[in-house]
Amino acid sequence: MASQIAHIVYAKKYFDQIENGKTNDDFLDEEKIKHNRKINKDEFMLGTTFPDIRRIEPSIKRKDTHLQFEPLNLDFSGLTSFEAGWKFHLYCDMRRDEILNAHGFFKLAKTAELFGHPAKFIEDELLYDHYNNWEKVANYFRNPPLVNLDIKADRPTFVLWYAILANYMEKKPDEKTIRIFLSKKSSLSQKTDEIIEIISELKKNKKVVDILEHVLDEIV
Repeated sequence: MASQIAHIVYAKKYFDQIENGKTNDDFLDEEKIKHNRKINKDEFMLGTTFPDIRRIEPSIKRKDTHLQFEPLNLDFSGLTSFEAGWKFHLYCDMRRDEILNAHGFFKLAKTAELFGHPAKFIEDELLYDHYNNWEKVANYFRNPPLVNLDIKADRPTFVLWYAILANYMEKKPDEKTIRIFLSKKSSLSQKTDEIIEIISELKKNKKVVDILEHVLDEIV
């Protein structure tokens, strides 16, 4: 699965393709194309960074946020803009794993350690400059709209999650912002030093960096 900045950048690429008239097998009829062009981008961005809210709320399980919207494709018919973004997150997680496996990424040393979190932070850093309006995203995330959810994510948890993301996304990730971000995640905070150390090691591996940069080319 990708991290939060990566999901925003992948969403931007998706919308760029829609605006440029690029289609794929998920857009075989005009109605689907029209629906996807009407998606509210802000709400879509909110949705595509939603599923990992479980990192700050132990009562929310992975199955609650990641086992939804079968089959996973880019058909968002019948979904709200937020739900479409949520589905897009799951689609990108699936595609990213396919791409990384195809390029032998996880055969490289330490790429899969700590559930791949070090590589995700490197990916965020590499992709950050592919989006040029992080201030707008951060401002929107600090005042998220009300969203109807069928899972155990109350409004305070929802608002807290997006405040954490806003702070993380305001500037290009570095050791300080990564440490702050990890400190908010109970399941990862005790692994912070180890994650930072592995990030430093992986960034020295050109093949690791090249493959992570290549994901953007194929994700959608």
